[in-house]
Amino acid sequence: MGTGRVALLLLATTALLQALLAAPAEGLVRIPLKKRPADGNGGLHDARRRGFLGSSSNDAAAVALNKAEAEEEGDIVALKNYLNAQYYGEIGIGTPQQRFTVIFDTGSSNLWVPSSKCYLSMACYFHERYKAGQSNSYKKNGKPASIRYGTGAISGYFSLDSVKIGDVVVSNQDFIEATREPGITFMVAKFDGILGLGFKEISVGAAVPVWYNMVKQGLVDDPVFSFWFNRHAGEGQGGEIVFGGIDPNHYKGNHTYVPVTRKGYCQFDMGDVLVGGKSTGFCASGCAAIADSGTSLLTGPTAIITQINEKIGAAGVVSQECKAVVSQYGQRIIDQLLAETRPSKICSSVGLCTFDGAHGVSAGIRSVVDDEAEESNGLFNEAMCNACEMAVVWIQNQLAQNQTQDLVLQYINQLCERLPSPMGESSVDCNRVASMPDIAFTIGGRKFTLKPEQYILKEGEGPAAQCISGFTAMDIPPPRGPLWILGDIFMGAYHTVFDYGNLKVGFAEAA
Repeated sequence: MGTGRVALLLLATTALLQALLAAPAEGLVRIPLKKRPADGNGGLHDARRRGFLGSSSNDAAAVALNKAEAEEEGDIVALKNYLNAQYYGEIGIGTPQQRFTVIFDTGSSNLWVPSSKCYLSMACYFHERYKAGQSNSYKKNGKPASIRYGTGAISGYFSLDSVKIGDVVVSNQDFIEATREPGITFMVAKFDGILGLGFKEISVGAAVPVWYNMVKQGLVDDPVFSFWFNRHAGEGQGGEIVFGGIDPNHYKGNHTYVPVTRKGYCQFDMGDVLVGGKSTGFCASGCAAIADSGTSLLTGPTAIITQINEKIGAAGVVSQECKAVVSQYGQRIIDQLLAETRPSKICSSVGLCTFDGAHGVSAGIRSVVDDEAEESNGLFNEAMCNACEMAVVWIQNQLAQNQTQDLVLQYINQLCERLPSPMGESSVDCNRVASMPDIAFTIGGRKFTLKPEQYILKEGEGPAAQCISGFTAMDIPPPRGPLWILGDIFMGAYHTVFDYGNLKVGFAEAA
């Protein structure tokens, strides 16, 4: 689940369709996803090789037949797409099945779900928990395990049980019962756990990944899986994972394949990155990249991300929200401080935070946990609350130095400009999206282009709309880097095939 991702953008929901694909393709597991349309307030906050049913032809009659056969035998299981940022679905563990929603993550290799023995982490109480005593196929292991992701961590111990994915059952599968999920990341998550689809080389505790056992136990015809993500809210199903092949209904033209250069993540070589058709130069001699279904955005070297964000007019979210607080609420904060209002109550009194009796609490976090109808506002509400609390401290300090009110506000604006954005997320003017440049990535000698509407995440509509750049900075030094992480934004635009049998990954324009 690649590093450097924006925490709230990771928290995602989907709806999983479980289906054993139509004859004559036994051993092909098709998992369609049903996508929930974004509502008026919503917006922000994973694989593939040979032709479907053994045919790589784009013959229209064959495609129509394949689709009809699939629809006949498909079982639809509810799956949600949380704010167009992540896709996850349902699996079953144990006998009888205990159901869990999981992210299918090509950036990690372990399966974990919360344990019924998780007592001290609040996150466990917000999600389904595995009860070993209720499964007839459970086998004890007990080996301790811990995993750290880019925005959270879990720890617990290994257990053994059957795992159902689609209509196939993987027997004797090692997985982690999480007994600790510290922090808020997993508490506000809409998914229960994570099912890693990466190579065994990065599997914690040397556990055999679920995908390896699917192949070993003969549950799929080919060691291939593919991803299709629907990025159009409200238009049909939300996406599909096919284990054992690909569906030609979900891509146009042919796939461009490149060899996997390093096991662990699905790493491959990538060439130049172009902004508006012009080379950025940094990757002209080559960069490494991974396709990661567990990452919402795209991360890359600061030198290129800076160029991209400059061209699209992106500014740090924290800096922008800080300036907005100073502009809209600065004078009110000064007035309340001069009136000797208790500093810890000021941000709640201006409506940017709630007050818990001791200090301000982000209204955004509360709404994510308690009020699903307002969950999409969490990222920005939290930023505004935090910015307000910082501004109060800064202004109080400046007033204590007998600075004039104008100089105080000028100084606070200067401090806002110096604020780094945690995780590197940046906002843009929604009115400028149509005029932003295309961004292209060179893979296998072919340019894969993202249009502005594909790389910008939008929250809300009309004057209240907020837009986030899909690019964040992360510098990984040689010999591992420079490294790009092509997350859901890229995989949504390009149907992605993970060919484990031939150690290659392929991309084609998504249909």
